[in-house]
Amino acid sequence: MNTHKFFQLAVFLLALLVGAAPLTASSHREAPLISNDPLADNTDLYAFRNPRNPRNIVIIANYVPMQLPHGGPNYYSFGENIRYEIHIDNDASKPGDEIIYRFTFYHKNEDPSTFFNIRLGKQNLKTTYLMEKSTNGGASFIPILVNGPVPPPYIGERSIDSPIGLGTSYGDLFRAAIRNTHTGEKVFCGTVDDPFFVDLGGIFDLGDAPRQNGDPRDGLACMNTSAIAIEIPIAYLRKKGAGPVENILDPDYVIGVWASASRPRIRTLSAGSESYSGDWIQVSRLGMPLTNEAVIPIGMKDYWNSLSPYKELEDTLLDQYFYNPELGLYMDDSLFGGAVPAFAALRIQRNSLQAFDFGNGQDGLYGLKGSPAVAGTALDDAIFGTLLLPGPGMPRSVDLWPIFHTGVPNFPPYQLATGKGGNPLAAGKPFVNNFLPNGGDMLRLNMAVPPTRRSDPKFSSLGLIQAAVLGLTDPEYNTSTGLQFIPNMDGFPNGRRMEDDVTRIELQAVSGVALAAIGLWYDDYTAGDANPVTQDLVDVLTYSTGVEKNDKDFINGFPFVTLPWSGDSECSGAVADAMAVNSPASGLGLSAPAAGPQMVMGSYPNPFNQTTTIRYQLAQDGPISVEVYDVSGRRLDVLANSWQNAGQYEVQWDASAYPRGIYFARALDGQGRLLQVQKLVKN
Repeated sequence: MNTHKFFQLAVFLLALLVGAAPLTASSHREAPLISNDPLADNTDLYAFRNPRNPRNIVIIANYVPMQLPHGGPNYYSFGENIRYEIHIDNDASKPGDEIIYRFTFYHKNEDPSTFFNIRLGKQNLKTTYLMEKSTNGGASFIPILVNGPVPPPYIGERSIDSPIGLGTSYGDLFRAAIRNTHTGEKVFCGTVDDPFFVDLGGIFDLGDAPRQNGDPRDGLACMNTSAIAIEIPIAYLRKKGAGPVENILDPDYVIGVWASASRPRIRTLSAGSESYSGDWIQVSRLGMPLTNEAVIPIGMKDYWNSLSPYKELEDTLLDQYFYNPELGLYMDDSLFGGAVPAFAALRIQRNSLQAFDFGNGQDGLYGLKGSPAVAGTALDDAIFGTLLLPGPGMPRSVDLWPIFHTGVPNFPPYQLATGKGGNPLAAGKPFVNNFLPNGGDMLRLNMAVPPTRRSDPKFSSLGLIQAAVLGLTDPEYNTSTGLQFIPNMDGFPNGRRMEDDVTRIELQAVSGVALAAIGLWYDDYTAGDANPVTQDLVDVLTYSTGVEKNDKDFINGFPFVTLPWSGDSECSGAVADAMAVNSPASGLGLSAPAAGPQMVMGSYPNPFNQTTTIRYQLAQDGPISVEVYDVSGRRLDVLANSWQNAGQYEVQWDASAYPRGIYFARALDGQGRLLQVQKLVKN
């Protein structure tokens, strides 16, 4: 389909939507080339309405994957000679970006005489940045923040807190790096705990998630990443000419967001230095999480990274991987489903309503093309059918392809099955409109949808899927076909919140859950049955990889990410075996430790805000006490004091009554001998 005709159809459908109703977002080491250039590697992208200040949108772009907190002496940072950019599209009638934020980072070595990164108040590779903004699609940029500060790496207590380091707390450094631009945005750039959570080891071990022989593991726990976070007023982002927010389906409030990194074409190496020249070349990009990591095959990943979403939409070469996703092969018992037992709950509709087959290579809804059944729906060729039903053998063109490439319109059949009377193509309960069809892979967000309070008992990391479940099953919502705000309508894939479990959501989507939401139920449902919530649907909705939340709690306010792990924390490496370390060494005159319980200890979260959990393991039975002291040596609390058998234990320390600072948990045996000390940092 040529570009001109595509935009004609897009504008036509937008006009139809406006007439039909009153106006009122993970990619770690995913491609061969970029895995060798981690400083330019996009890892994640988030876009959501600020739940504490709903007038603003928060966009977070992360780069530099899998940072070990103790990865010195050359710690991770944003790179020089890289353009980090956040792109925003808000007008489907015009190709390309409307707004671009560009970040350029600079390093300064304040003390080249030492191998330490921080010493006596000075840093090696102290990092600052220039933030620029374009409102004409990149034709020109204006600087809006100069010399923005990037906090140093969180090396450890002596480098940050002590007088021979910087003499401050990392929390203070983190907060001081939040700045306001002269045009009204709020911004933070720095190292943070990696907010993505997934069992990487299980997923890439041929889909072993949840693990069939062993406990799930968060593959990004104890790792950091580099975040660019911006808080932007909605008034800056909405389509030009849009009125005040009146309707949560308002198409003028839909934005597409994507992030990229570019480098100069030529890199020249010489003795101890390098130089760059030539045009800027895009080497990485990210919109929807896991696209390049788990949808695009290895031979096309570098090509995908080189494209903009707009070029991707013109080049239909990559569409085949959404029409027939590889993951679908492992969710189909007639293909390779039996070889991936972890995905047993995820089974695609092969005989939905005893008529439609969405297995790879099948026709899906294509058999209805041009029929009266699709007349007037988004599947009509006069509206959007040339894209949604492009041909036979492309079953997922009707659900996965638009989720990743256009967003979903509030137009039949893309409404909840509630009120459809068993006909999935009929009008149903209005649900979401994040339709923006002039680019390919982007996070699409309808900014008019209210944010769900994180304290709401119906808040869910399943995002839009949970909103659909409530709309279909909760009497508060399923007794009406009228427009209602349903909790989690602001969740992925309508944007992406920090808490959204995108791995689980995308696996459920590949398994056809979006088809079920609009009335194309699973195979064990027979037309006319009273209850469409069948066992197959329950299996998909209750599927979990086993890793459902981040290893740290997120900050309840901008920049919403949380402090990075420190290089001297429990994430700095494996605890050495105390028995082996302290065992007698022949000829060195060392003696064994005194008899008594041997212990290893850690705490989580640490640093923390109000409470932290102290975990310890005893190698043998004995009397144990666990006490908390401040830096002056004053005992504050006794958390445990009893005879304990060998095993693992947890105690919580509530520090809400104490000021920010450094504290210590000490474990003693029955004779008062010190077994372990754990530093605790309250922010």
